Amino acid sequence: MFKIARGRINLWQVLGAVVFMTIQVITTLYLPNITSDIVNNGVSTGDTNYIIHAGTKMILISIVSVIAAVGNVLMAAQASQGLGKKLRSDLFKKILFFTNDEFDNFDTSSLTTRTTNDVIQIQNVMIMMLRMMIMAPIMLIGASVMAYQKNSEMTKIFLISIPILIVLVGLVMFFAVPLFKAMQKKTDRLNLIFREGLTGVRVIRAFRQDGFEQGRFEEANADYTNNAIKVFTIVALMFPIVTLIMSGTNVGITWLGAKYIANQSMEVGNLIAFMTYAMQILMSFMILSLVFVFVPRASASAARIQEVFATESTIDTVAKPAKVKDAPSLSFSDVNFRYTGAENLALSNLNFKVTAGQTLAIIGGTGSGKSTLINMIPRFFDSETGVVSLNGTDVKALNTEDINKRVAMVPQKAILFKGTIRTNMTYGKDDATDDQIWHALEVAQAADFVKELDGQLDAIVEQGGDNFSGGQKQRLAIARALVKDASIYVFDDSFSALDFKTDLNLRTALKNDSAISKCVVVIVGQRISTVADADQIVVLDDGKMVGLGTHEELKENNKTYQEIIESQIKEAK
Repeated sequence: MFKIARGRINLWQVLGAVVFMTIQVITTLYLPNITSDIVNNGVSTGDTNYIIHAGTKMILISIVSVIAAVGNVLMAAQASQGLGKKLRSDLFKKILFFTNDEFDNFDTSSLTTRTTNDVIQIQNVMIMMLRMMIMAPIMLIGASVMAYQKNSEMTKIFLISIPILIVLVGLVMFFAVPLFKAMQKKTDRLNLIFREGLTGVRVIRAFRQDGFEQGRFEEANADYTNNAIKVFTIVALMFPIVTLIMSGTNVGITWLGAKYIANQSMEVGNLIAFMTYAMQILMSFMILSLVFVFVPRASASAARIQEVFATESTIDTVAKPAKVKDAPSLSFSDVNFRYTGAENLALSNLNFKVTAGQTLAIIGGTGSGKSTLINMIPRFFDSETGVVSLNGTDVKALNTEDINKRVAMVPQKAILFKGTIRTNMTYGKDDATDDQIWHALEVAQAADFVKELDGQLDAIVEQGGDNFSGGQKQRLAIARALVKDASIYVFDDSFSALDFKTDLNLRTALKNDSAISKCVVVIVGQRISTVADADQIVVLDDGKMVGLGTHEELKENNKTYQEIIESQIKEAK
């Protein structure tokens, strides 16, 4: 836990919390001593002036104690919340730069839990440590010393009560800690089922599986609830146990104290102070034990967070990145790719090159490796062997920022962000003007329906673009990519939700656009009509490039391409 806190927590705030807590404990320890003096020297003698003087002193010290307590709470809260803020920020930044392989190592629900619930556990324990963990040892030592000064013989009673307290609290921790650790995994499971239910709600309704999904959620929810009831019931036992021990200790102190008072070897005020110090000693033990119960849970959370931070990128960073050339081009030279842990190559022996003004199309059956191929262009994956070159430079010699600036990509699934059309369009170019946005919308065949919306560019986009149809979302996603000034535009089966006429108009607009016609355009398509007018067509089959050429060349000479044409003609009939 301290490892992930290092460099992320404000040390001045921690120091301030320690200083304020030390002042609070010292003043708290001094108050019973004043109470003792009031009883011994004021009440017993009837000296009103002494009572007033000592009482005024007690009030002033109490005010200092309150101010110190407020200062400690403020500093501890700022330090713990600041740590949580930095952890969430660093986790989000780390996760954003995960490659596809790294995302596969964690469930989305688990990453969500680590960024929220696990961080909260660390925040809670951090504020406990800056308050209780500091207070308890100082209070324990200070109260022990003060109690010994009041009556050294009576401190022997702690040799009985404290070992009993330690044993009982140890048993509570023994049973509670494993259950606290199990709660994190059960939280992951609950979030996973809940997230699947939300994202797949339409499928659930379509297949009438709402009862099954409710049962699955209820099972996970009941499992989490039962675990939580067990662990908090066990922890709750600590309070009556400590109360019982404290009451027993008080009885013992009163019994022994009465004897000492009867023998005139101890004053009444000292007995009152001793009882107060005894309660402080036992409370300190309880606070320490409570902290040690919750620390293992936070440690488990810290280990889960550290697991994310410790994940090393499979994409090597570049110490001295090469400068990207201006002339747009894309080439694959003897490229082979294998997924982590896979025996067979996912892509093998890829060789092709396209230059400025050319369109490359990629076609093949489901699972042939089309999306994997284009994911190597922005370096979401690195080739096992061979060279992927962007503008004539190996992508492995470029930093991620330079690659992202020059590659605009539209993924298979059109994703829009909550906001407005304008905020979505400027996602790749912050300073895009309205004219540039409208031009991109015109090329993407989206301008007509945007003009009909209330607010037009300021029209609301719901989360995931749920207030638009599939075709509209695709066109808006395409327009967003076109707003960006790039060298290479990649469309990963981005025309699949478009009708044939809109598909044709969009591809024609791309060819006729003065800026885009100077760049490289890569289109992944399922339909022959989508790829037919490309300058080069790569035909993939089971991860192998089985054809390269124009539509006419492949139609005459490539068997796989011919089969695709034939299958689509049959479907059309």
